[in-house]
Amino acid sequence: MIPKELFRKIRHIEIRTKGLVNNVFGGEYHSAFKGQGIEFAEVRPYQFGDDVRTIDWNVSARTGETYVKIFEEEREQTLMLVVDISGSEDFGSKGKFKREIAAEICAIAGFSAIKNNDKVGLLLYSDEIELFVPPGKGKRHVLRLVRDLFAHKPKSKGTRLTVALEHLMHVLNRHTIVLIVSDFFDSDYEKPLRVLGQRHDVVAVQLMDPRELELPPVGLVELTDAETGKTTLLDSNSRRARDLYAEQARWQLTRIAETLRRARVDRVAIRTDESYVEPLVTFFRQRNKMR
Repeated sequence: MIPKELFRKIRHIEIRTKGLVNNVFGGEYHSAFKGQGIEFAEVRPYQFGDDVRTIDWNVSARTGETYVKIFEEEREQTLMLVVDISGSEDFGSKGKFKREIAAEICAIAGFSAIKNNDKVGLLLYSDEIELFVPPGKGKRHVLRLVRDLFAHKPKSKGTRLTVALEHLMHVLNRHTIVLIVSDFFDSDYEKPLRVLGQRHDVVAVQLMDPRELELPPVGLVELTDAETGKTTLLDSNSRRARDLYAEQARWQLTRIAETLRRARVDRVAIRTDESYVEPLVTFFRQRNKMR
């Protein structure tokens, strides 16, 4: 039995994302993630202007008329949603936690996928595999994945992306779109990410909160690492302390961006204090232009 509060939250996301999928993301998803080839569909009579290379000589000889082969995109694909549910994801200084935004982004991607008749799966990870749901089809399946994103209680607060990447390399048998949603506050994942990207279409959605980038001058602040529990006392009224904090944040973001670039993985940066719609649409359209 789903608790009423959770049911309302899932219903709200379903309604909100349905409009975005129908009006914005459905077509963008289809264009950005094209099928892996073409397959034969049917034959039809030759028309002036048809490419002579598409003539089906066997059918033409049998019927005494000229026929051409019609091909269509091999459309059906698999989308795997890979979501970081470590301690740092339960943070948000401007309304929504990173984990809530991750759930909405995954709902949009999931509903866009099933609109295109693709399969959708889910992997939740911390420093271990928390949950793996094999790819499936249909609205009920995607709603089940959204429910899991909200309802699953993590066993650990740590992060180890490598564990998730290695698991995917063992379970993904066919070419898959892999959407990783995380803040990427981790290390030593470049090599397995690059290997996974050589076999699959990998996209990194990086979540960022403004308070992780800079601090306002509000006096003494106790900063707690959500994953290790380590605390640090910082005087945010000190300009030097705030500058050092911002410098460290910039260094970390640069390191993450460089790691993803070297792994040849596409990156979409999403802030918790801004709409995720525009960055996602921009990414899809840029990706479509490059194909």
